[in-house]
Amino acid sequence: MDNRILLRMCKMSGYEMQYINEAFADEWVVPLGPNVTGFEKELEAFLGDDKHVVALSSGTAALHLGLLCLGVEEGDEVMVQSMTFSASVNPVRYVGAIPVTVDSESSSWNIDPELLDAAISDRIEKTGKKPKAIVAVCLYGMPVDYDRVMAVAEKWDIPVLEDAAEAFGSSYRGRRCGSFGRFAALSFNGNKMITTSGGGALVCPDKASARKAMYLATQARLGYAYYQHEDVGYNYRMSNICAGIGRGQMKVAEEYIAHHRHRHAYYREHLKGIPGITLHCNPDERFDSNFWLSTILLDERLKVKGQDKAYSTAITSTVGGAGGVTERGDSVHTDCEPNPNVEAMRLGLAEDGIESRPLWKPMHTQPVFRKYPSYVNGVSESLFHRGLCIPSGPYVTDKDADRVIERIKSLIED
Repeated sequence: MDNRILLRMCKMSGYEMQYINEAFADEWVVPLGPNVTGFEKELEAFLGDDKHVVALSSGTAALHLGLLCLGVEEGDEVMVQSMTFSASVNPVRYVGAIPVTVDSESSSWNIDPELLDAAISDRIEKTGKKPKAIVAVCLYGMPVDYDRVMAVAEKWDIPVLEDAAEAFGSSYRGRRCGSFGRFAALSFNGNKMITTSGGGALVCPDKASARKAMYLATQARLGYAYYQHEDVGYNYRMSNICAGIGRGQMKVAEEYIAHHRHRHAYYREHLKGIPGITLHCNPDERFDSNFWLSTILLDERLKVKGQDKAYSTAITSTVGGAGGVTERGDSVHTDCEPNPNVEAMRLGLAEDGIESRPLWKPMHTQPVFRKYPSYVNGVSESLFHRGLCIPSGPYVTDKDADRVIERIKSLIED
């Protein structure tokens, strides 16, 4: 590692090689094998509540299969949290359904139950039928207000698909996130709480639905000596090698979760009293976030050095993203962007080798989803304008956090 402080990066524990070496020794390098089954069983034990887990190639694949298992079809409507990463919404379009985005409430930053209730009522009035599913996201690891969201779901008899990609280890009233909905998606991407290098899992309510998910994830092949297909299938299963990494990570999962909570508590103690900076915390005792990412809000009146030039240069590479191809934007500005003081803070931290990132841009403001119905209250846009994610990963030490805090202080103008 160099002198940079990265926002979020997974850490290998040393246990992973044991499982990987066993897989190579036994020549189990395909999307089945003892590590896959073992990882699924370990996840089931972690979640509890008699759940059944299917290990997959990504969290996005899990959301896609979850929608298919719920019977979502072309033309159906799906209620989706607006304040999230696009992977929460993209699978709705994979199945030809219509995403209906719903804004957040200000305490958890997750889907607003009252607005969700009103939006469902309005969709029924406008279309004559109920939405097929609700996708509820645990943003940055913060649990959904399950008491209220599940009450709305039960009122309208609409199943919930949890997007718990960022919430591995978070809990609500002592119960793990990922165990509340009819189905739930987990992610083990390289930047998540634990990793399989790339991967995810679908949490299912029973053996029958888990079997259906596995059938669809392995190209929907029927039991003949030759290849016979009656359904469209997908190549979504996790490999035995990746599952071995996951099994090694499970041995230190609680340690990693504790680290993230410690990092957040450290920020809470040392950022308090800095005018204009607010750290997002658990709303009350029901919520126990893993604090996958620690996030701050900057008061719009806060003056940050360099904010008058914050948007003077176009971004030429992905900010905070993984590898891959990104296209350069058409202009320096978009019609919805972080406030200049937030961008100035990001740039000022970057100058000192400290990675930070704006909050997720709400889906109802994204050009690709703007044409679909949305129900907004201004909360998610306000959070996006003011918010910044700060380094929280397992490599971030107290000394690193001190450097982040001191740099934030130094960038605030007197």
